[in-house]
Amino acid sequence: MGKLVRCIASDGSLSIMAADLTDAVEEARLIHDTSPVITAGLGRLLTAACFMGTMLKASDDSVTLRINGGGPSGSIIAVSGSSGNVRGYAANPWVDLPLNKKGKLDVSGAVGKEGSLTVMKDLGLKEPYIGSVSLVSGEIAEDVTSYFAVSEQTPTVCALGVLISTDLSVKAAGGFLVQLLPFAPESTIEAVERCINDIPPVTAMLDSGLTPEEICRKVLKEFDLEVLLESEPRYVCDCSLERVMRTLKSLSQEELASMSEDERTEVICHFCNKRYIFTQEEIKILIS
Repeated sequence: MGKLVRCIASDGSLSIMAADLTDAVEEARLIHDTSPVITAGLGRLLTAACFMGTMLKASDDSVTLRINGGGPSGSIIAVSGSSGNVRGYAANPWVDLPLNKKGKLDVSGAVGKEGSLTVMKDLGLKEPYIGSVSLVSGEIAEDVTSYFAVSEQTPTVCALGVLISTDLSVKAAGGFLVQLLPFAPESTIEAVERCINDIPPVTAMLDSGLTPEEICRKVLKEFDLEVLLESEPRYVCDCSLERVMRTLKSLSQEELASMSEDERTEVICHFCNKRYIFTQEEIKILIS
């Protein structure tokens, strides 16, 4: 079961979230049959989406992250809501690349560096909020940090990681996100810099058995933290026959007429690979 904890410093100067999304990322791997490097990239983006989702206020709000740097993975998509539950996919789930110079999975090589990270928030308004930043590295954590700095003017420290077992399953996945709150003094910034200077990789902390709350306290060891939120995010797809029907009804009459020429129409959900089959007669009913 996944676990997310959100804490705030007792002096109100900053907040930190940490999450263990090992089960959710493993579920994504099984659904999409991803290669190790895509598992790592998708898992990082799912964790970032989980963090952003829990920042939303209304239960129907959602956030969609899309990263595309021109690499062989194509676009990688991750979606979350205020519950922190996630879903996502990669356009090409089977990218296979050599390890990078550090001997790690080459997420940047799969994603590419010549593109953008786009964040779309559906807040129940007429139009969604859309923010986009050029990629910094394609490693995702640095790109998320850049997004918060540029689009939301929030100083942020983000760490994301996915550890793959020898059998290609997900051994550990998660991350942490530190954000300075308005009017944080310079001393807070200096303390955060000291704290994060020598912390181990987030996957090492998760693999050693640390809980998200323990990670929060380890990362910000100089701060007195109070727990604000605890949740258990999972990989959840909210597709349904009704949603698919609404999507089909939104198509043009010409598109529906073309589809009605086939004996059956198959619609596959990108997020969970569930298949919805419609007969020729069912498609014709949608044509007004």
